[in-house]
Amino acid sequence: MTRVLVLGGTGEARKLAERLAERPDLRVTSSLAGRVREPQLPPGEVRVGGFGGVDGLADWLQREQVDAVVDATHPFAGTITENAVAAAERAGCPILVLRRPAWQPGPGDDWRPAPSLAAAAALLPELGERIFLTTGRQGLAHFAALGLRFLVRTVDPPEPPLPPHTTVLLARGPFTVDDELALLREHRIDVVVTKNSGGSMTSAKLTAARELGLPVVVVQRPPQPAAPSAETVEDAVAWLDSALRQRDHAG
Repeated sequence: MTRVLVLGGTGEARKLAERLAERPDLRVTSSLAGRVREPQLPPGEVRVGGFGGVDGLADWLQREQVDAVVDATHPFAGTITENAVAAAERAGCPILVLRRPAWQPGPGDDWRPAPSLAAAAALLPELGERIFLTTGRQGLAHFAALGLRFLVRTVDPPEPPLPPHTTVLLARGPFTVDDELALLREHRIDVVVTKNSGGSMTSAKLTAARELGLPVVVVQRPPQPAAPSAETVEDAVAWLDSALRQRDHAG
């Protein structure tokens, strides 16, 4: 039976696992980093926790006789993707990077691109006093020295240190435009800060910011290592079938 490893934690990873789990010719294992306390588990086999870097993952791929890897982790999980590509190459295992398309600004948007969280923090003092910060629970230390007021929304409690004037909102998407408009108005938000994660789960805040005329500081994605890539689950399935056919033909 063909063995497939899906590095997951995203909606695309769960959808891919659902598609592959329906196939009797495949044995699919989804790997989650374990950073979310109550993750939404995909069907099939699930493992939680790291592999021990490039060496640990390469050893695991060889020991478990994995035939193909799909890295469907978060677009900002740059280290995981780099390790996965290096480990797959070392193990002689084909790998695909599945990444949903990045958000693109449209008419009426006031986006301020930033290459990093630190650069995003540096832009804020000139943009406003009340900040809606939606960059995840990690990396908030970059904003801790700012004397601004923050509304921080994360799935799990954020990691300290936090800015001194912070309100934490624990919530998981999807969010509606109406709800985001109400939230921004209630907290009198001046600026929205987000990573360019892409997808529809949390894009409503961008529409709400546009309707209210608010600037949005958008942290850009890290560079992706050289590897085959796809933007949809359908394309990932097609790549997998092609990779397995090439393997069978070569064998």
